Amino acid sequence: MERSNGGGAAERELRAEAVFDAEPLEIWAVLTDFGRLARSSPELLGMRPLLPGGLRVGQQYVALNRRKAVVWPTRSVITGLEVGRLLAWDTRSSGARWIWELEPMPDGGTRVVHRRPVPRSLTRLSDVFATVLLGGAASHADELEAAMAVTVERLREAVEVSS
Repeated sequence: MERSNGGGAAERELRAEAVFDAEPLEIWAVLTDFGRLARSSPELLGMRPLLPGGLRVGQQYVALNRRKAVVWPTRSVITGLEVGRLLAWDTRSSGARWIWELEPMPDGGTRVVHRRPVPRSLTRLSDVFATVLLGGAASHADELEAAMAVTVERLREAVEVSS
């Protein structure tokens, strides 16, 4: 069952971005290595595919997340995939969509944008979970946006070191 958002910071798009000194395909290789992505994220502990066939639209993943002492699983499905340009997944357990966009810059390098648009609605489970265990959706949204910035920066460092 779904419901509308209750308001506050959870109703704004979350966004982090940086320009990487690397080509889109170099970034793509690191971004789609979900073990490396988890090591870059303050909240994501790991992501594993649930279906055969590798990274593709429709592939489902189970992820394990952590905030302080609270650990929880999520289930996501890949909804957008353009190699070297776009990776998006919907987290079914929360109603959130996570998007990574890679854009080559005219003077070299690549702009990397990581964003979470405003969820159309939160699942009832997500709303209760965020309220009881995470201090509320608005508070958690602020932490998520800060964590997204850390993840982008750590990915930039990983890509530029390996280039």
